[in-house]
Amino acid sequence: MLFSRSKPVVGLDIGSSAVKAIELKASGRGFKVVAMGVEPVPPDSIVDGAIIDASAVTDAVRRVLQSPRFKARDVVASLSGSSVIVKKISLPVMSDDDLNQSIQWEAEQYIPFDIQDVNLDYQILTPVAQRQGSMEVLLVAAKKDKIADYTGVVSAVGRKTVVVDVDAFALQNAFETNYGIEPGRVVALVNAGASATNINLVCDGTSLFTRDVGIGGNAFTEAIQKELGLPFEGAEDAKKGMPVDGVRADDLRPVLHAVMDNVLLEIEKTFDFFKATSSNDRIDRVIVSGGGSLVQHFEQALRERLGVEVERFDPFKAVSIDPAALQSGSAADYAPLCAVALGLALRKGGDR
Repeated sequence: MLFSRSKPVVGLDIGSSAVKAIELKASGRGFKVVAMGVEPVPPDSIVDGAIIDASAVTDAVRRVLQSPRFKARDVVASLSGSSVIVKKISLPVMSDDDLNQSIQWEAEQYIPFDIQDVNLDYQILTPVAQRQGSMEVLLVAAKKDKIADYTGVVSAVGRKTVVVDVDAFALQNAFETNYGIEPGRVVALVNAGASATNINLVCDGTSLFTRDVGIGGNAFTEAIQKELGLPFEGAEDAKKGMPVDGVRADDLRPVLHAVMDNVLLEIEKTFDFFKATSSNDRIDRVIVSGGGSLVQHFEQALRERLGVEVERFDPFKAVSIDPAALQSGSAADYAPLCAVALGLALRKGGDR
């Protein structure tokens, strides 16, 4: 979805392995990237979406935003992991005012946290013309202390958080901006990060089902380190198919296969659950992104396991890039990592 913009924001994706940042400006009918950067985060600084080492994360955010090309002071950040709950619920048809007054009570039945400890948001999914007795509402809850951790990091570098989004929805925003909406087709957006994989199943511009799977690219790295005795950097290169001294393909293959099987099983279980509980019994297309998707043969293995069309997400398919925006490398280097950050940069202050 393209939003009218009053002023630009920095889309800041604070991940467990890296911080990614993008700033956009309106360009004709679309957008242009005017600033973009990626900075690594030390291992175990963020675990299951929780910031453990705020100082290390703050340093990474400061480094990525130190480029003078990042001019916006307002930041849109996002959360994922066990501190975020996304549920689709069915409620009796009621006015917006009545729903706003009753949503907290309704949410208590579905949120496994003390309702006083979370921030709630919601969106009515059922069009007005189709509301007959009941309506579907997308309920989102995030723990206040986790939100405070992320906004605190942003404040520490002199910026202001104006929106806190959910990774899966930011990914959807980036997808619809670049690919549009394919009527009637169910698209699975699979963002394989370092420590988790975000899955968002969408159709006709609506999120049908989301799930965060607690396994990602780090599982491959750790398995290679353990089985082949490689340092972290060597294991990272090996999992992406880059040549590493002393590592034979025959030794690497079974290690990757064992972890890949676990990742694919979780994705397959997610898809099967969706089909069993939804009116949609098919998935037409899978779009993959994230650093974890760079593991060699990831797309091929997913395609063979699921028997569905699989392709790599291009977050710059319909978004141009100012060459001066790149701090280093090429757009192709950033593309797998920056889908969520791009989706966040498309937001504006005051968005829900």
